[in-house]
Amino acid sequence: MNLPAQARIEQLLDQQIRVAQELAAVLESERDALTGDSPALVCEKAAQKVKLLEEFEHLENDRRRLCAESGLPALPAADTPAVSGIAQTITQRWRSLMGLLATCRNANETNGLILNLKQGQIRQLLDIVRGGPTLTYGPQGQTFASAVRPLARV
Repeated sequence: MNLPAQARIEQLLDQQIRVAQELAAVLESERDALTGDSPALVCEKAAQKVKLLEEFEHLENDRRRLCAESGLPALPAADTPAVSGIAQTITQRWRSLMGLLATCRNANETNGLILNLKQGQIRQLLDIVRGGPTLTYGPQGQTFASAVRPLARV
């Protein structure tokens, strides 16, 4: 691989690492917003997340194109030894990026679980307000649904 292509790939990987670090921070802020009481903040963090993902996708397309043009073999998995034809500096950056992306994936999954839990709580509250069945627990911990008198008419 020629040196200008290697330098450009290293630069693109550095940019991807920066975006992934920003994404990890936004995902952490999003988690805080999801556990807080500001729907506007949740929307703001979601919009930031989408913008960063779009930026990352653009950088990834550039990186793939440059790798293909340079005849660079596919970049290795984060836990494989260096591949011939790929500079050690690129391999190190790639491993760092893969670690950051794994962290982002886990954070995003956690945020999704929090969101699903919140949605379930809202559905239960709406059922109570509408007089629909609610989930209650018996003395031995078994669950059962029971209808309650509506608190309001919709």
